[in-house]
Amino acid sequence: MDVALVYNVKKEENEVAAIVAQPSSQQQYTTHTHIQATSSADAYAEWDTIETIHAVRDALSLRHTVSLIEADELAYDSLRAHRPNIVFNIAEGRFGASREAQIPAMLEMLNIPYTGSDPLTLGICLDKSRAKEILSYYHIANPKFTVVSKLSELRLLDFPVPAMVKPLYEGSSKGIFDKSLVYTTAELNDQVTKVIEEYEQPALIEEFLPGREFTVAMLGNGNDVKVLPIVEIKFDSLPSGVNPIYSYEAKWIWDQSSNPLEIFACPAQLTSPLKTAIEDLCRNTYNALRCRDWSRIDVRLDKNGRPNIIEINPLPGILPKIEDNSCFPKAARMAGLNYNEMLNAVLDAGITRYRL
Repeated sequence: MDVALVYNVKKEENEVAAIVAQPSSQQQYTTHTHIQATSSADAYAEWDTIETIHAVRDALSLRHTVSLIEADELAYDSLRAHRPNIVFNIAEGRFGASREAQIPAMLEMLNIPYTGSDPLTLGICLDKSRAKEILSYYHIANPKFTVVSKLSELRLLDFPVPAMVKPLYEGSSKGIFDKSLVYTTAELNDQVTKVIEEYEQPALIEEFLPGREFTVAMLGNGNDVKVLPIVEIKFDSLPSGVNPIYSYEAKWIWDQSSNPLEIFACPAQLTSPLKTAIEDLCRNTYNALRCRDWSRIDVRLDKNGRPNIIEINPLPGILPKIEDNSCFPKAARMAGLNYNEMLNAVLDAGITRYRL
């Protein structure tokens, strides 16, 4: 098949991408180098490195002809001109709360099949409060929460600290730092102010759940959806004195491929009832939010040991190196799928769904 891989490349990788992405006899590339300036240190946390983009390309190229199209202002024209049989979508988008929905919306307008969730699901999952509202409607456990756009709205908070403070519309631990777990009213005020001013969006405040944390890779659709081996995040591997959360520092600073933390256990050591409860919770979440082909779902136990949903990632991270500690590939490997097989399984799920 003619497959287009649509992506966003990290800012520091963009110059490399322009040099490396040269046409060959089997691959074509469309790479544009304009990226908007930003003041946030973690602004490009969601985007992929050129190494990841090339690893995905190489995996799909084992069975298909693959072209690369960057998800920038010229993406629509590139897609309309190329018209691939299917798009493998890993584009995170750049602007707005619906940025992850931009490429899928273009593809639906052009009637081009693509992997992954549709624009509505992507938009809902990125807006954490909307996702939580749907989960709550279906009686799917998730932490108590409120959303505030200004400090005066903190009077609406109906649960005590400790609490987590997050930007409402971010992923990849963006905006979630060690200090995002607050224990006092002063810390709460500081972190809410930080989110509103630095990220220019409302702050989501969630009840802090003190139990174990897991991340669960989902693959497939409908009755065929598979729950891959559950990954546990081991907070005792973090530096002494930091909070037991999977923060930006834990994900991108303290855990380096040159010196990886022993932060993950896969498969997680679980009792049979707890394993079943987590798997059922994630299946119900996947279906309630109408996720497609793949997702990674984050789960944390409350004070009573009951699993709760804390995040849904319909565009999961897929760093290729084992030492990079990327959870979806880690779970896939434990399920017997290497990196190339994992990505082609995602593509196959999309192909099957479209009956191509």
